[in-house]
Amino acid sequence: MEKRFAQCRKGFRASLLIILAALFSYEGRVRASEVIESIDIAPVWSAHPVDFCLLTHAPHQFVAFYDDKRQLTVAQRKLEEKTWDFTKLPITTVWDSHNYLTMTLDDDGYLHLSGDMHCVPLNYFRSEKPFDAKSLIRINSMVGEQEERTTYPKFLRGPEGKLIFMYRDGGSGNGNQIINQYDLKTQTWKRLLEHPLTDGEGQRNAYFSGPTLGPDGYFHLSWVWRETSDASTNHDLSYARSKNFIDWETAGGKNLRLPIRLQDGAVVDPIPVQGGIINGNHKIGFDDKKNVILSYHKNDAQGHTQPWNARWEKGEWKFSQIADWPWHWDFSGGGSLHFGIHLGAVVVVANGIFTQSYRHQKFGNGTWQLDPQTLKAVGKITKPTKTSNISKIEGSFPGLELRSARDSGRSPRAKTSYMLRWETLPANRDLPRPEPWPEPSMLRVYQIADD
Repeated sequence: MEKRFAQCRKGFRASLLIILAALFSYEGRVRASEVIESIDIAPVWSAHPVDFCLLTHAPHQFVAFYDDKRQLTVAQRKLEEKTWDFTKLPITTVWDSHNYLTMTLDDDGYLHLSGDMHCVPLNYFRSEKPFDAKSLIRINSMVGEQEERTTYPKFLRGPEGKLIFMYRDGGSGNGNQIINQYDLKTQTWKRLLEHPLTDGEGQRNAYFSGPTLGPDGYFHLSWVWRETSDASTNHDLSYARSKNFIDWETAGGKNLRLPIRLQDGAVVDPIPVQGGIINGNHKIGFDDKKNVILSYHKNDAQGHTQPWNARWEKGEWKFSQIADWPWHWDFSGGGSLHFGIHLGAVVVVANGIFTQSYRHQKFGNGTWQLDPQTLKAVGKITKPTKTSNISKIEGSFPGLELRSARDSGRSPRAKTSYMLRWETLPANRDLPRPEPWPEPSMLRVYQIADD
């Protein structure tokens, strides 16, 4: 019924998403001429950040968010309309910034939603009617096993456009990655893999970036291992690729037996514990020859936290320090952290120019231009300075920051995209803040004209 949905998801240009992120999340501005339309959705909780989900599939648009009372809500509209229909679901989130929301449509148009999960039983909803958030109902389980301590839910499209659901079973330092696949005919889930994708052997767990479908037809996956709930115990940047989500191999084509363990040969850069790498800040990109590039940071001999790119080329990993930052990011402990450094993936844009966005709490924000051979920064991409109101903080409460979410679906027009915008205080290690709290902020959707 909706086969084109899977195809357009595959075909959506990843570079547009990353460029938009550079324009908004990293640079903190979007050109006024790019904003076609903005539509208010609802006031939302602003005392701590949790990621929301925007899903566009013409002519429908869905937004999953927590309202001003922290209740899980789904807003739905037709793209030609400016009013929303709201569905309240029986979940009220707590002070945990891990409790983000993820949402997708299957090929028959049924809505799937998961979230509000940090080492808790699986939360999963599915609609009883196509393209109808009002018909969302809670499904008590997917497979029925390893669903009691779930975190990091993710819907994605796997081989042949099959709907996949990934999550972590277990806790920080002792979790395994689980992959389910949806059977469209029976409307049921089953394990795609007999074993977990990775196994920390009860001593550690993997934190992932991806899987990302690359221009070479492989799904690319990178991860770091972490020993405990202390973020400083991240170590060993690792990588694997697959064409079918079942058979995984190293970049050189060596088969990896599942579940993948620390000692199984997937390590790219053997960064030690307290070596300056952190989960959530290693990214997957590609060069103009379809070579995979892993972006991350680690400490140098002086203890300075430096940005790096690792590219697989000519049968080996080649490493490049992107810039020289005389600054140490001292991170440790548990809970959601406020990041001192953000790195984007390497993106090749028009005329073969290599770019990479970054944000640094001391050295500012920007987008590097990289040398295609060395992957080192040789300059910065200049962005127009004229801004729209999209980038200005509206609330008066001290410390409010801008939040955004990119569209996990597809714009109805080839040269437009959608994004969400709202404001919250920064992460607080998942701990309650004492009152007073900021007033709710307005959640909006923006239609953006892409270059």
